[in-house]
This record gives sequence, structure tokens and C-alpha cells, in this order.
Amino acid sequence: MKPLVSILDGNTFVVSDDRGDIDPSPTFPTGFFSFDTRFLSKWELTVDGNRLSVLSVDDLQYFESQFFLVPGEPTHYVDAKLSIIRHRTIGGSFVEDLTVLNHQDQAVELTVRLNVASDFADLFEIKDMQGKAGETIALVEDDRLRLCYHRETYRRETVITSSAPAEFDPDGLTFALRIEAHQQWHTRLCVQANVEGAGGRDIRLSIQRHRSRSPEELRQDLQGWLDRAPKLSSDSDALTGTYRRSLVDLAALRYVPLTSGAPLPAAGLPWFMTMFGRDGLITCLQTLPFTPELTPPALRYLAMTQGVSLDDFRDREPGKILHEVRYGESTAFEEQPHSPYYGSADSTPLFVILLDEYERWTGDTKLVESLEYEARAALNWIDRYGDLMGNGYVWYERRNLRNGLENQCWKDSWDGISYSDGRLPAFPRATCELQGYAYDAKIRGARLARLVWKDLVYAEQLEREAADLKQRFNRDFWVADGEYYALALDIEGSQVDALSSNMGHLLWSGIVDEDRAAKVAEHLLGPRLFSGWGVRTLAEGEGRYNPIGYHVGTVWPFDNSLIAWGLRRYGFRCEAGRIAEAMIDAGRYFDGRLPEAFAGYDRALTKYPVQYPTACSPQAWSTGTPMLMIRTLLGLDPHGEHLIVDPALPERMGRMELLDIPGRWGLIDAFGRGRPEHTANLTD
Repeated sequence: MKPLVSILDGNTFVVSDDRGDIDPSPTFPTGFFSFDTRFLSKWELTVDGNRLSVLSVDDLQYFESQFFLVPGEPTHYVDAKLSIIRHRTIGGSFVEDLTVLNHQDQAVELTVRLNVASDFADLFEIKDMQGKAGETIALVEDDRLRLCYHRETYRRETVITSSAPAEFDPDGLTFALRIEAHQQWHTRLCVQANVEGAGGRDIRLSIQRHRSRSPEELRQDLQGWLDRAPKLSSDSDALTGTYRRSLVDLAALRYVPLTSGAPLPAAGLPWFMTMFGRDGLITCLQTLPFTPELTPPALRYLAMTQGVSLDDFRDREPGKILHEVRYGESTAFEEQPHSPYYGSADSTPLFVILLDEYERWTGDTKLVESLEYEARAALNWIDRYGDLMGNGYVWYERRNLRNGLENQCWKDSWDGISYSDGRLPAFPRATCELQGYAYDAKIRGARLARLVWKDLVYAEQLEREAADLKQRFNRDFWVADGEYYALALDIEGSQVDALSSNMGHLLWSGIVDEDRAAKVAEHLLGPRLFSGWGVRTLAEGEGRYNPIGYHVGTVWPFDNSLIAWGLRRYGFRCEAGRIAEAMIDAGRYFDGRLPEAFAGYDRALTKYPVQYPTACSPQAWSTGTPMLMIRTLLGLDPHGEHLIVDPALPERMGRMELLDIPGRWGLIDAFGRGRPEHTANLTD
């Protein structure tokens, strides 16, 4: 498969090969997409009937790329008499400037052709190889080609126009050219996505908001975004480069949903270009010290879409925070439940956690006051609907038995939760990190109740519930003979005893008893879990361990960022630094862009991190990973009206300076320098 090139602006994006061509792929969603629909499935350029060869590709910005091409095979480059430049941008619509240059000393006549098609596929149809239920037609007009799809009242349309005269036909457009000696020819091709029915007006308005942004406006927007973020100066070029790349990728992933005018973080290219509750909340937590402007619209949007009634098809319950929202055909006709879908058990406590963390950083009590009802509803969900077994723990079991998610924790693949011997437990399941999140939500909810809502009775109730949960958890989840926390409890209350990365989330939540934290840290940095590049999702030697299995042995950057934060919380500064250093080292091999996941092979075996074959990139909570690592290394923690700075950097990282950190204190600077006592050896 040829290398892929992506440009994006929120949830509108183009994925092509390195020639700029789009061909349907059975394994990866190539095309022009907007709001979960593929508006172009073929965009193939030929000159005199021949495909082109690539000289160079320039990724100019996340919304802009350029392809330098010649006719013929690579061996003919030196003799090329023509060259072709494709410069494309995206900002709601897809625009391609096509230039053909004649390098000869005589005129040339040639035929330039673009083969065009649209299957109007829903992303779920691409992923699961489903067919279409509606009808597609091509309408040829004098100055444009319309590709139309309709199914009852659901309509989608792709409109292709050219600034230069073209002959349009149902399969594309042709240019019959004569280019004089040492001259060039140019046209601007515009591809517009139109929608009607099934949310069409709202989608159309959202697309139009993006379409109004020219490349220059997008450049200005990106520069403003970068200017507002804290400035990092570091002796580590890898860290500095990864930080900047993360800021740019986070800017690229911002999208404006149908019911909000403010941007939210989409989860990841290409499969998850929409709002995911869990992903969005964790991304905002990671990036809060750097881009706090993302958090209020995320919280408001999730509060607005919070469940208010029971709905088995959507796994919706009162107080529950959504898992994901989709806009494609399968959602419109209720073939998929994502309008929105609520199949995650962790988004709801994470909502309360982020609300509190945001207030701690910004002092914005008005937002906390305005979301009091929703926060209380979320806390109520933990005990009323989350506790399926009535024993004080958060469990999950899908209501939607047709196509709801079975695993509703962050390891949501079918085999993500298993016993040590590889068996899969029955449902419902209570994974360990869910209990940590519930504990943290109650502690933080109590703080908000006491300081903002002025409800001391409620605050004391939440604190009692949190203390009771912590006591029971440390009794029921602790695997005594292995000295670690079980991955989950099964329906019988027995331990699902796999050794996993989920323990690190427990440190972050604070639910771990102090006298057990050292053993947890030892396991996390031990050879079974720590690959040298990061903590694996599942320990080597477990029954389902697979270094290239999605949740059963790979390394997830976001997972490691929360683990490092948790280690630092319990005083394991050196161990936190070791994970941060490994993750920053890994980033160098991905050009500063940490992917969704990479393989869990031992560092001594591969010498470089091996990318997971279908990982999303960029991925929102992977872009947030370097930022949370910087916070962890510098020991940044708000305390009242002040920011505590307590750096602990590995010696090899040298000096680090972060300027203009925003918060309730205004802007503040933080400085740290690597020291030997904060250093752990990494396998070379």
C-alpha cells in the first residue's frame, strides 16, 4: 500500500496516496470525508491516460499539502518534459489547484483527466464492508458535475467545479490542453459537500462555518492558537518538537459540532473524527494547563447531551455522559445507535473530574454553578445506574444486545478484559479503573459541593461514600499472592486477575492505599509491563498477551501519561520520569506525532517503536500526552490561588522552561533541570 497523506480541518478531511490520488481501500478510509460520510471515493489524475509518479510531497500545514509529480515511471524522471503540481487545502470544502508545466522548447498538446466517483459511504460501512441501501446518480451540467445520493429524505451531494473550461461526464472531467513552450496551465478544482435531510440543515450550517475559512484565515487561526499556548524551551529537541507537533495536531482536531458554536476535540483520524466522551474529557484533562479554552465547550456540550431517560438501543440512562455521536447514514436510519450513543461507563465520572480540575486551574466558579444539576446527575448515575449489582461498585453490561459495545471501559475491544489464563469473564464486569474514577469523582464532587454549591451535607455524604469505596476496593481488588490490583471483578465477585496497565489509573485517582503503592509502581516498571518504550496494556506472560493486539499488549501513549501522573502523585518521581522519557524517545520515531498505540515489543528487541498497523494518527489523547508529561515532570499543581512547581526531570533531559502557564494566577513560568537522582536507566 502506498504511503498515505492526510489533510484535515476538524471532522472534514482528505486521505490520499502520495500522488494525491484517491482510490477506495479495503483496509483504510481514503477519500474526502465530512461528518462521517465519504463524499469522494475516487479522485484519480492522469495525463494522456497514464498515472503519475511522485517526486516529492510537502505537508505544508495540517490543512494544506502539495504534490510534485511527473508522467511515467521513476526511472524516467531525469527526462521528464512535463511536471505537475497539485496544491490542496481543506476548510469545509476541498480545493485543489492543479498546475501543469511544460519544460520543453516547443508547444505540447495533451489530455488531462480526473476520474471521479463517490460511494457516499458511512464510515461504519467502510469499516464493516457494508453495501448501500439508497441510489447514487451522476448529473452532468455545463460547468459542474453533481454526484447525488438519496435514500428516502436522506440526501447527500458532491459538487465538482473547475475554474478552467472542462468537459464533464458522469465519471469525471477532461481537459484538452495546448501549453506553449516553457509555459504552464492552471485550474482550481472545488469539491463541495452538500447535505439534506437527517440533520442536513445543521450539518450544512456547520460545514459552511468551516468553508468560510480561507487558508490564510486557517494559518492565522493556527498562529493565534500557538501564540496563546505556553512557550516551551528545552535542551531536549525531541521534547520541544513533540510539544509543538502536539499543539498543531490538537488544533487540527478541533471541530464544531452541530449544536455548539465552539470547537471540541475530535478523537482521532480517520475512524473517530467526532466527539467521544471519554477521549474528549481525558484530552481536556491532559491539555488543561496549555489550552484551557477547549474545556468549557466540551463540558457544556456533554452536559447538554447528558442522558435524561432510559433508552436500551442507545445504552442511555439518566445522568449518563455520552460515549460518541455520529452523523452518517447508518445513524440517521437507526442502524447504529450513535445519535448519540452512551455505551461507556467511565465518561460520567470523568465529567465530574474534569469540571473540578478546570475550576482548580481557572477559578471559574460560574461554570461550576451553571453545571451543578448535570454534575449532581452524573454523581447520582454512579450509584443508581452504574452499580448494577448493588454492591457499591461501577459495573457495565450493554442494554443494546444487537450492536452495543460489550466492553464499556477504555479497553473496549472484545478481548480487552480477561483473566490471567486468557478466559473472558461473563457480564456484567467491574473494571478496576472505573472504581478509581468513581472514587475521584466523589472526592472532587464533595469539594465542589462545599466550596461552590455551598451544600455541606452533600459534601460530607460524598466523602463518606468515597472513603467506604476505597476501603472495600482495597479489600476486594487486591490480588494478595501477586501483590497487584485485579483488572476487574466478575459477576460472582471473583477477581479477573490479569496483570494490566489499568493499575496506573488507580494511582492517578488516589484510590490506592499508601502501603501498596510501591508494589504497584514496581509492577508497572517491571519487565512484564514496561517495554522500554512505555507500559504495555497487558503484561507479557498473560494468557491473551500479544504485543500487536489492540488492548492486550500494545503501548498506548495516553495510558502512559495517566500512569506517569499517578506515579508522581504517590511520590514515585523517578519512575514517572522514566515513563515520560521513554514516551518522548518514542515520539522521535514518529516525527513527533505519537500515534494512538504502538507495539509492545521489548525495546532491546526492536531498537525502535513499531507502529500498530491501524492506529489513528493524529489521535487527540495522544496529542495530549506530551503536555501531561510536561506537567508531570515540572510538578505543576494548582493550590488555591497559586501554582505549585516541583520539578523532577531525568538528568538526560537537561533544562526545561515553560513560560506563560495560564490559570487563576494569571500567567506564570516554570523551570526545571534534570538531576541524577531523578534518573532511571533505559534499555538502549
